[in-house]
Amino acid sequence: MLLTITTTHTPADDLSFLLHKHPGRIQQVELSAGKAHIFYPEVSADQCTAALLLDIDPIGLVRSAGPKGNDFALEQYVNDRPYVCSSFMSAAIAKAFSSALNGRCKDKPELLDVAMPFVAKLSVLPVRGGEGLLNALFEPLGYTVAATQHPLDPAFPEWGMSRYFTVELTNTITLQQLLSHLYVLIPVCDNDKHYWIAKDEIEKLLDKGKAWLETHPARELIVRRYLKNQRKLTNLAFEVLVNEDEMEEETDEKTEAEENPVEPADPKPRIHDLRLLAARNELLAAGAKRVADLGCGEGKLMKLLMAEKQFEFILGMDVSYRSLEIAKSRLRLERLPEKQRERVKLIQGSLTYRDRRLEGFDGAALVEVIEHLDEARLAALERSVFEYAKPEVVVVTTPNAEYNVKFENLEGGKMRHTDHRFEWTRKQFEAWGTSLALKYNYDVIFKPIGESDPAVGSLSQMAVFCIRVKDAGQFI
Repeated sequence: MLLTITTTHTPADDLSFLLHKHPGRIQQVELSAGKAHIFYPEVSADQCTAALLLDIDPIGLVRSAGPKGNDFALEQYVNDRPYVCSSFMSAAIAKAFSSALNGRCKDKPELLDVAMPFVAKLSVLPVRGGEGLLNALFEPLGYTVAATQHPLDPAFPEWGMSRYFTVELTNTITLQQLLSHLYVLIPVCDNDKHYWIAKDEIEKLLDKGKAWLETHPARELIVRRYLKNQRKLTNLAFEVLVNEDEMEEETDEKTEAEENPVEPADPKPRIHDLRLLAARNELLAAGAKRVADLGCGEGKLMKLLMAEKQFEFILGMDVSYRSLEIAKSRLRLERLPEKQRERVKLIQGSLTYRDRRLEGFDGAALVEVIEHLDEARLAALERSVFEYAKPEVVVVTTPNAEYNVKFENLEGGKMRHTDHRFEWTRKQFEAWGTSLALKYNYDVIFKPIGESDPAVGSLSQMAVFCIRVKDAGQFI
């Protein structure tokens, strides 16, 4: 199987700097069942072509398949995998051209954002869906698609055409964009992968698909096929994409204004800042050292936590890739000393699914998170956090619906933010927290946050859950 990338950008041999591969040498990288060879069939100032040739060992492919119960099935010995562009090609792109795929160019970084004319040729590509699918996948990204379909057997034309195509894709884009499109869409065309996929495959998809997948008209098909039609993973990926689509584009200040319309006129600390401080103080008071900010958003709470030496490890988790990118920038993670960088980690995930990465923490905070979920899905979050992750202390904040009458321009029955699915009164929040604590063996106390009114309570409300520990037969 062969991929060639040709450019007529001037000077065309800039391609070798972007790919981090010297045009005067043939290079190799090891794959799980073979090798990938990188070489340049032509190099000049006017035109440059880089080639990625895969040499898959059919016997090695079977031996590396692992104990799947069908190691002696005929299909494992008679198949097209060593001869077509499939997920093996995506893996080879990621390994051979990792710097270019991840947007790095050591010698000429100014080239990274330069759109160049490219022609990418794939020989051959299995397409389950025919030429119409090829066009539906690549044309919305600006490609001109030229596809030559191959017959099943030229000697027997009556057998018809195969699903195999030689494909040429022409576009003027950056090399990183080209490689990310190929990385994702090659296995989508094939509708198969050579390896077992798990939840981390969602992160790969969203990472390589950022800035184009969420607006692609065929994104549902792309996500489903990329994840091998596994319903659970597909639903989780769609949830992430939908949440990203619904994210507010406004600044933090505007978002805060929407969440708390017409706050009292006197200049006072913003309610969101008070929530973050309250959560930090509770985690400090509990003596927590390993803490998780669940639904970390753009990293404001994490920034407060990083300033406290007590916290030895800080995890931030959010469903939105865009928010995590902002958090990474806000926390300046790439500029931190290595020791400090190891103290902080950002991950993408959903709180409605069990995630073993959340286990083993002393403390966790969910600051203004629960109200963004449909009430019917709260049970999944409860199990994920309180049953499976089970931190020793959990801090939860949420708006107090009773206080909404204090907002002059908030009509009766309206919620503070367009993305809120519910807002609870103090009695509702306390009933939920008490039931939760009883079910999962926690003690819970409730505290007000922000300005308070004798009749309607405080602007926001907080529950602090502390796990019960048995000592000599007694709960303490």
